[in-house]
Amino acid sequence: MEQDQLDSVLVTAYAKAPQGSAMYEVYKHAGIVLEINSNNHKIINAEFTFITGLAQDFFKRMIIGFDMSSNLEVLVKRIEKHYFAPSTTSVIVALKAAHKRYHEKLKQLEEE
Repeated sequence: MEQDQLDSVLVTAYAKAPQGSAMYEVYKHAGIVLEINSNNHKIINAEFTFITGLAQDFFKRMIIGFDMSSNLEVLVKRIEKHYFAPSTTSVIVALKAAHKRYHEKLKQLEEE
């Protein structure tokens, strides 16, 4: 398969993890990796720098299917409503950075 035939892109972003948290002790940062469908802008896969598989799975279920071309605050509110941890703010900052990077790259590609 040629590279131009891929229907998705990979976007990464990071934020500082809260000191004293397990995430900080292991990774120092909250990292997010999103695979996004290039055609409909929906998240089709995701990974995070969480320590446990349960947290990884929970977050995947919470964000897969989200349309990155829509209002990100909808997803932020979902995270705030369902994820109670010291790293909540760090995860949201990383998600916002990934969202921004995705849209900046889309704009750059349109201008080429």
